[in-house]
Amino acid sequence: MFSTAEVGRLAGYSVQQVRDLERLGVLPPAPRAANGYRRYDARHVIAVRAYRALAAAIGPVAARTVLPALAAGPIDDAASRIDELHADLALERRRVREALRGLDTVLAEVAEEFDDRDVMTIGELAQALGVRASALRHWEREGLVRTTRSAGSGARSFGALAVTEARITAALRAGGYGIPAIRSILQEVRAHGDPGDAQRILQQRLAELTRRSVALLEAAGPLHDLLTSTPAETRGE
Repeated sequence: MFSTAEVGRLAGYSVQQVRDLERLGVLPPAPRAANGYRRYDARHVIAVRAYRALAAAIGPVAARTVLPALAAGPIDDAASRIDELHADLALERRRVREALRGLDTVLAEVAEEFDDRDVMTIGELAQALGVRASALRHWEREGLVRTTRSAGSGARSFGALAVTEARITAALRAGGYGIPAIRSILQEVRAHGDPGDAQRILQQRLAELTRRSVALLEAAGPLHDLLTSTPAETRGE
């Protein structure tokens, strides 16, 4: 049997963190000794180590949801969920790489000379990007593309900045990015005034995904220990 402090030392957590994990259901409830102190066994140590490894790969919030389900459900379901975690990382990595390829083209075009007087209409830009004019209007409403309006007709026009923003947005949308994520990236680009920032942000994201993939591989051992140490009757099998 182990005390709370001993479990914390074995897993690299503080006493309070171990108590919090038990309260959140990540660890099964620990029986109390006659003096009221918690008494943990080897399964608790295995569970907290598995949580720590999984949290490094998918984040602590997601790990708090996933780990109890892995331990409680049938082994087939647990194996499928672990496969899905790998697949989710692979899908996001593919989207980032697709967005980066699109941005390579965008940045090459941005490097070309562009006279601010050579503005584009919404129809011209939509055709150039291969998107609907309604998509450009939606991007404008969402604050992704900043256009100007003519004093007379109020028609939209797209200058160099708006064209760059539209191209970055189109590249990121093609890479599977949602509006909130694109807005965040564009805010970074606007803050620094360099469209190449979007490329660097995505490269950093790709590096983070690689780190998480490696962490998920490292979690395989602790997760295996968790799955094989959980009695079948606890899983409902």
